[in-house]
Amino acid sequence: MNDDTPDSAQELADVLQDVRRHLLWQEETAGRSLLVDAKVAAELQQQRAAASSVRSMIARTKAPEPAAAPPPPRPPPESPTRDALHAAMKQPLGAPRPLAAPPPAAPPRAPLAASRPLASDAPAPGMLLDVPRSTPRYNGALPGVVEGERPTLDQIRRELGDCRRCKLCTGRKNIVFGSGNPRADLVFVGEGPGENEDLQGVPFVGAAGDLLTKMIGAMGFTRNDVYIANVVKCRPPGNRNPEPDEIAACEPFLRSQLLAIQPKVIVALGKFAAQTLLRDTTPITRMRGQWREYEGIQLMPTFHPAYLLRNSAEKRKAWEDLQQVMKLFGKHPGAGA
Repeated sequence: MNDDTPDSAQELADVLQDVRRHLLWQEETAGRSLLVDAKVAAELQQQRAAASSVRSMIARTKAPEPAAAPPPPRPPPESPTRDALHAAMKQPLGAPRPLAAPPPAAPPRAPLAASRPLASDAPAPGMLLDVPRSTPRYNGALPGVVEGERPTLDQIRRELGDCRRCKLCTGRKNIVFGSGNPRADLVFVGEGPGENEDLQGVPFVGAAGDLLTKMIGAMGFTRNDVYIANVVKCRPPGNRNPEPDEIAACEPFLRSQLLAIQPKVIVALGKFAAQTLLRDTTPITRMRGQWREYEGIQLMPTFHPAYLLRNSAEKRKAWEDLQQVMKLFGKHPGAGA
């Protein structure tokens, strides 16, 4: 009989007692069975408890997610047999242990519904966002427009009436509707009336108006050949810039005027005219001199005459812009304004 083989209950009990005293059976979540020293096992247990506490704290700060089905219960580990204990005792420390079969992978979660708006709903870059985009189009809802018919300027003016649609009405003396040829091929659109325009009820009079008249003459036209209008029809107090709600109130009438006239070319004088018609916030210094399109009509942005009076060095650039308009009409450039 081999003395090294325990063949009695007492010898087996001694082996088990020795194992309990020096070793602790640990089963890791990855399925690996380890035999570790009792002191090390106690330290690992404390670290695991601390990590679990931190994970719980982080989980509480996260946004709640849809509840997932609980995983199937895991079968409890089997108690080690006597042969397994002896094999573990004889195996040298640090030797690799066989791995248990890995747990089945959890099914993938369905992606959460998107919470951001679609790209088509987002405003396009460069749009003039401060002007409401709900302005009615040429479908019968515009002032003075009968569906399917081309309005006249007289119809639009009657529809405008003694306008009280925005706060500019409280300080005006006259509504400055527009003037010129009602069937003009060339239309000039400015920003709004100034003091002289407000007094006379005519767009572009005074110093800025005199300069515009010279520019029109240098192009080979007269004021009776073209039509002149503004984005807003009433003078902003102190000649300040028109505000978004004021533009929104007046813009339908400007668009109705352009529909009635149906010109071949629009010259937008200054940033407010260009940005309002094109819905583009590009600065006029970068927009000017480049052909754009408004409702199928060629549009040339350029500087406002009032700006040119303050910055005479920019007159050359404005004249270059107007020369492009002249070429479209087949006119030979003259001496300039």
